[in-house]
Amino acid sequence: MIITTTPHIEGHDIREYKGIVFGEVINGVDFVKDFAAGLTNFFGGRSGSYEGELIQARENAIKEMEQRARQIGANAIVGVDIDYEVLGTSNNMLMVTASGTAVIID
Repeated sequence: MIITTTPHIEGHDIREYKGIVFGEVINGVDFVKDFAAGLTNFFGGRSGSYEGELIQARENAIKEMEQRARQIGANAIVGVDIDYEVLGTSNNMLMVTASGTAVIID
C-alpha cells in the first residue's frame, strides 16, 4: 500500500475516496527510560530510549491506519499527517496519531 503525505500519487489516478482513516497509539514511558533520559538531559546528548519509544509509536500508528484503510477497501492513503502529544499527570504518556485519506488508485 502506498502511504504518502502528498494529496495525490504521481503516476496514479485516484478513482475513489473511501474516507478519513486514523491510527492512534498511546505508550507509557517506564521509570528506567525516564531515568536514562534524565541522565541524558543532565549530561547532554540524544535520548535513545525516548527516540526508540517515539519511533515505535509512530510505526504502530501508521500500521493501524493502514489496517483500517484496508478494511474499507482502500489500496493507498494520501494526505497523511502525524501528530504527537504527551499525556498523563506526569506527562509520562506519549500519544501518536496518524491520519490520512483512504483512496483507491489505478
